[in-house]
Amino acid sequence: MKATATSLGLTAVIVAVTKESPRILVVRRMSHDLATPAQRGSSETLGESPDALPFGPFDPERHRTLELGLWQWVEDQTGLDLRYVEQLYTFGNQYRDPRELEGGPRVVSVAYLALTDESEVAGSGDARWRDWYSFLPWEDWRDGPPGQVEKVIRPKLRRWIRQAADRETRREREERVGVCFGLGAGGYDCVRTLERYELLYEAGLVPEAHRDRQNLERAHGGAAAAFPADAMDAARRLGRPMALDDRRILAAALGRIRGKLAYRPVVFELLPSAFTLFQLQRVVEALAGMRLHKQNFRRMVMTGELVEATGRMDSSGPGRPAELYRFRRSVLRERGAVGVGLPSLRAAE
Repeated sequence: MKATATSLGLTAVIVAVTKESPRILVVRRMSHDLATPAQRGSSETLGESPDALPFGPFDPERHRTLELGLWQWVEDQTGLDLRYVEQLYTFGNQYRDPRELEGGPRVVSVAYLALTDESEVAGSGDARWRDWYSFLPWEDWRDGPPGQVEKVIRPKLRRWIRQAADRETRREREERVGVCFGLGAGGYDCVRTLERYELLYEAGLVPEAHRDRQNLERAHGGAAAAFPADAMDAARRLGRPMALDDRRILAAALGRIRGKLAYRPVVFELLPSAFTLFQLQRVVEALAGMRLHKQNFRRMVMTGELVEATGRMDSSGPGRPAELYRFRRSVLRERGAVGVGLPSLRAAE
């Protein structure tokens, strides 16, 4: 059996929070070997979106480490100099790049998570900031259950459950839907972001699922079957698609951040050095996709000694001046887990 060639890529999920909006940096123009046809200015790949996370190939002759390679591609494509970077996950599913179907290499991408301030971008990638929830709109519960969940996702998933070939498959689907969207006793868990995306993909409720299936059918010599109009309409209502499997990577990154809120002080990487407790709460809410009880949140922050007063006041708002705080870094030496707790939500069926 002929071995499949492999290419190693580096992908960056670059996150900022601006005016209570979690923001993601995307690029739309690339010319390296891993760039899609859409990113090169054509649309040869069926249904391919030009919106992509910053990425590029790892070159062992140019890049002494994976992180140095990532920083170089990010700077080239966006003009940003990243500060906080951690490795997220390695993505290497077969056909994640559809050109593998036509004899191209298996593209394995090492993804990294970076937190920064939203600033002007430059570089060669036609980079731009986007609202994170424009790609994953079902993840924003700050104003209650998102309309997409009530009007599109739950009805379509109920139909998907009914279409199961046998009782056991139906039971498994019911269980997955309940766990992912909070229909069981445990409530809605905001950290299960990747599981929710995988479920929506398998059920054919995101455009990438239709794109990938049609590419697979075409590569095997068959005619790409048209999807029912209502299925495609539902998929279009569930956020902006992205190139390749970048929305899967985005969902994994959101889950990582939400999970770390409970035990690592990542939120302070997205705040100025001095901030009000209201600003801190709003940034946590933006990342968690849910509202928090004001007094309970402040009690948790103060009891946990996560912050300390600066002795200064913020008079920039329209109301009474608010006290300014800073992250108390010595807490890192005092405790192993330093973070804010997030509640579960009840998602009534």
